[in-house]
Amino acid sequence: MPDAKPPILLVLGVTASGKSELALSLAEALPRGGELLAADSMQVYRGLDIGTAKPSSEERRRVPHHLLDLVEPFEGADAFSVADWRARAVEAIDACCGRGRVPIVVGGTNLYVQALLKGLFEGPEPTAEVRRELEATSTESLRAELERVDPTSASRIHRADRRRILRAVEVYRQTGVPMSQWQREWESQAESDLASRCVVIGLDRPREVASRRINRRVGAMIETGWLEEVRGLLARGVFNRQAIEAVGYRELAAVVAGRRSLPEAIEEIKIRTRRYARQQRTWLKRFRARPGSIWIEAGERPGSEIAEEVLRVLLTRLDLRRTA
Repeated sequence: MPDAKPPILLVLGVTASGKSELALSLAEALPRGGELLAADSMQVYRGLDIGTAKPSSEERRRVPHHLLDLVEPFEGADAFSVADWRARAVEAIDACCGRGRVPIVVGGTNLYVQALLKGLFEGPEPTAEVRRELEATSTESLRAELERVDPTSASRIHRADRRRILRAVEVYRQTGVPMSQWQREWESQAESDLASRCVVIGLDRPREVASRRINRRVGAMIETGWLEEVRGLLARGVFNRQAIEAVGYRELAAVVAGRRSLPEAIEEIKIRTRRYARQQRTWLKRFRARPGSIWIEAGERPGSEIAEEVLRVLLTRLDLRRTA
């Protein structure tokens, strides 16, 4: 199949499941070699390293990584949206394939993965009059309206995320149809050409194993200097609304400010991370029936061992031979 477009590997799993370790091992073991693309809304921020489990310098030397450290996390810095990420992801995938290597997308943020597979719901353009009226309205009033006209969207959008709240209200004002309904119709559409090339590799670990891994990782992050990382970032500026939502940064910022003890913050981070893992697990169920997907019951096994199993399946199914 000389004209077939090269495959894209999409590694999925809940937080702390070992996705990055598996993806790194695969990238090194594939005959054509691989390059990693982070689908993580918090790893795009410079300086948010330890708490987002960003690949180390040594790992980046071993295998090329993309879509990391793209913007500053502070108020006043350039905004960064899922549309920005998808545009860069498409460029990185094309460049990687052009080098004859295999793109390996490491899924961390559900919305980013969804955007890669489905494209983006653009919605109707607002009139200048509607936009002016909404921009002059307080976030609290916009939030109240959204909860009334589109409670589904309201449940998905953080109370402080004025940009997304305003956009959801705007769509309803323009069309009389809730944003959530538009999104359901969009999600039911056929996947993009890019998605048709994606081979999903899912990591599944029992809940109790996943919880132990989360607790160990949080402890290791603290020992590595996570609190000092947060202290240094706060000395440079105030986190913007998106960056402060990275799990653990708000809690450790409270420690730096003297509003919370470190043990209290650590426990809250573990709880919040386990809650996030449960949400991811629910979302990932949709991929289990995806044709051609590879799901691995990982148990306690390390990523390097799992990679050998995945590689055998991939080499049987796909043409991943080394190119000239």
